[in-house]
Amino acid sequence: MTIQTHKRTCSLCEATCGIEIELNPATEEILTIKGDKQDPFSRGYICPKATALQDLHNDPDRLRKPLKKTADGWQEISWTQALNEAAAGLRRVQQAHGRDAVGTYLGNPNVHNYGNLLFGPPLLRLLGTRNKFSATSVDQLPHHMTSYYLFGHQLQIPIPDIDRTDFLIILGGNPLASNGSLMTAPDIKNRLKAISARGGKILLIDPRRSETAAVAGEHWFIRPGQDVLLLLSLLHVFTHELSAQLPSLADYIDSADLASLSAAYAPENTAARTGIQPAQVRELAAQWLAAQSAVCYGRMGVSVQKYGGLCQWLIQVLNIITGNFDRAGGAMFTRPAVDIVAVTAAQGGRGHYDRYRSRVRGLPEFGGELPVAALAEEILTPGNGQIRAMLTVAGNPLLSTPNSDQLEQAFGSLEFMVSIDSYLNETTRHADLILPPASPLERDHYDIIFNALAVRNVAKYSPPLFRKPSGAYHDWEIFLQLAKRLRRGGLRQRLTDGLVQNIMGWLKPQGILNRLLKSGPYKLSLKQLQQNPQGLDLGELQPCMPQRLFTRNKRLNLTPDVFVQALQQAAEELQQPLATGELLLIGRRHIRSNNSWLHNSRRLVKGPQRCTLMLNPVDAERLGIADGGEVQVQSRVGRRRVTAEITDELMPGVVSLPHGWGHDAQGIRMQEAQRVAGVNCNALTDDQHIDRLTGNAALNGVPVRVEAIV
Repeated sequence: MTIQTHKRTCSLCEATCGIEIELNPATEEILTIKGDKQDPFSRGYICPKATALQDLHNDPDRLRKPLKKTADGWQEISWTQALNEAAAGLRRVQQAHGRDAVGTYLGNPNVHNYGNLLFGPPLLRLLGTRNKFSATSVDQLPHHMTSYYLFGHQLQIPIPDIDRTDFLIILGGNPLASNGSLMTAPDIKNRLKAISARGGKILLIDPRRSETAAVAGEHWFIRPGQDVLLLLSLLHVFTHELSAQLPSLADYIDSADLASLSAAYAPENTAARTGIQPAQVRELAAQWLAAQSAVCYGRMGVSVQKYGGLCQWLIQVLNIITGNFDRAGGAMFTRPAVDIVAVTAAQGGRGHYDRYRSRVRGLPEFGGELPVAALAEEILTPGNGQIRAMLTVAGNPLLSTPNSDQLEQAFGSLEFMVSIDSYLNETTRHADLILPPASPLERDHYDIIFNALAVRNVAKYSPPLFRKPSGAYHDWEIFLQLAKRLRRGGLRQRLTDGLVQNIMGWLKPQGILNRLLKSGPYKLSLKQLQQNPQGLDLGELQPCMPQRLFTRNKRLNLTPDVFVQALQQAAEELQQPLATGELLLIGRRHIRSNNSWLHNSRRLVKGPQRCTLMLNPVDAERLGIADGGEVQVQSRVGRRRVTAEITDELMPGVVSLPHGWGHDAQGIRMQEAQRVAGVNCNALTDDQHIDRLTGNAALNGVPVRVEAIV
C-alpha cells in the first residue's frame, strides 16, 4: 500500500501545531495524525484535539448539502436554490424594515479560516447593518480596547515573551488547557517548564488551582472579579513605595499621574476583597522589579468579568512602568509575515469606539460591533431598528453567550435566518436555511491572526489535503455568491462593487495571501512557503518602539480618559465590602474541548464526565452536597441540574461549570454531543452582568445559589 504524508497546521485552536497526516491515496483514508517534529514552532507537539480533524472530516453528522426548513422538516436542496432564497430573504427583510433589521453573528472558527477573514467583511459591508455581533464580546474585547487606546490599533496586542522571560505572572489564564490564548505558543507545557529550568519563576493567580498550577512554582487564590483591586494595589506599591526603583520611562511614553489613580488602593484596603494579603502584594511587587525580565499575562478570567477592561489596561500599565515592555522577556509585539496590523492601519482600520450605541440599552460599539450581551433584547424589543433576521457564520451563540434561555426565545421569534455552518446545532436549528462549507481538510490554511499573536515570528502554508467534492463550496465562495445575488438586487451596490468584482474576477484567497506575503516585512511568497511545508522560523520577537505605535502622535498615553473615567466611576463600588455568603460562578476550559464545536468527536468526549459543577469541600459540607450528587444551580436568569464534583482546586465561595456544553436541545443532529450533553453554563450567566467599560460579557463572578437535590 502506498502511503502519502501531508504536512499541515492544525486549525482547531490558537496553538497552530504542525502535524503530519498519513493517508492511503487510493481510498483517501486517513491512517494517522501525529506531530511534525520538523515544524520549527511546535517541535512535534500536538494536543488531543488534532486527531479530531479526521473526525470532523468523516463525521456523518457534518452537513454536505444545503438544508431548508419546511413544514415537513429539513430538506436538502440545491446550492442555486439555497443561495437564491438566502439572498432574497435577507433582502426582503431589509427592504421592509431597514438595513439594521438584519443582524449578523460571527463565531470563533472564523479566525481559524483565512478565507473567511478576507471575504467575510465585504459581505457584511454589503448588508450595511449596524447590528453586527461576534464571539469577541464574550472573550477578548478588553484586550482590543486596551490596544486601541494605548498602542493605536485594536489588533496590536502585546505578547508575553515566555521563551525568554524570568518571571511570568498569569492572571485568570490556564494555558495548559487552552494551549495559550492570545499568546500562540504550541508546546506550552515545555515552554513554561523551561522558565523554571533556567532559574525563573511562574506565579498563577486564579480562583481555581488549574492544570497550569502543576507547572507554576506558586499559586494564589483570588476572589472572582477582584483582580482589578490586586492590580491597583500593585500600582499603589510601585508608585507610592517603590517609585525610586522604577526605571525611567522611554521617550515615546507620556508621563501620567498613576500615583493619584492608585492612592486609595493600598494593599491593606484591598485584601478583604481579593483574599490576597498585603505582604503577598508587596513581595510580588519586589520580585517583579528584581527579576531580570518579567511579564504579566491576563486572559479569560480577567477579561470576562465586571472590570475586564480596567484589568487589561492595568496589566499593560504595570508591564510598562516596570520596564518590561518592548524588551526581551517582557511584553512585546510580533512581526508577522502577513502584517495584518499594518495592512488594516493603512486602510483606516485601526479601530474605533462608541461611534454609535445599541438601540435598547445604549451599549457602545467597538470596531463596528455591538456587545453580544445586547443581542436578545435587540431582537425581542419592538421598534425602529429591531432585528428581524439573522445571518450566523460558524457560531453557536445559543451555547456561547449569556442568558441563553432568553436568546433561545429571541431566535425563535425571527422572521428569517440563514446560517453558514457545518452542523445542525443548537443555534442553526432556528435557521430557515443552512449553507454548509467544505471541511477544514478540503481547504488550504494560513494563520493570519495567530501568527500576529505568536511568541515567535513564524509562517506556514498548508495546501488542501483533499479536493472538495464537485458542487461543494468553500466558506469564501458562499460569501461571494451571496454578495453577487444581493448586488443584483441593488442592495447597497455602490459600496462594494469594485472590491467584490475584483475579488470575484480573479484574486481568490491564495492570490490575496501571496500579495500580502510579498508586501510584508520578509517579502516572502506563497511559492516559498509551499517549498517549506514544515514552516519557516522568522526569529524571536524584537523591540520595535516607537515605530510600531499607531497612535496619531507616535506616543504612548498610559492614562487614556476613557479608562480613567471608568476607574473613577467604579471607585465607590470597589471600596465597598463584598456581600457575604453568596457563591460565585466561574467557567473553565479543558484541553480536549474548544468552546462548543468539538463535542461531536467521540475520541475527544470519551472518558469521565467533564461537565460537572466543581465546588470546595467547605461549601459542599455547609450545603449538604455529596461528591457525585445532583444539585440545582440557580442565578437571576436561569436554573440547571448538574452533577457535583467536590475538590479543593476551588477556593471557598466559588463554583465552576465548564463552557460550551448543553447539547440537549430538541432537533439537533450531533449524535456524539447529545450522548454526553452536559449543561449549558450560559443558561446561568446574565446578559445584564457586563463589563461596563467595554460591554464585554461578564461570564465570571455570577452570583448563584446551589442546592442539593434529594
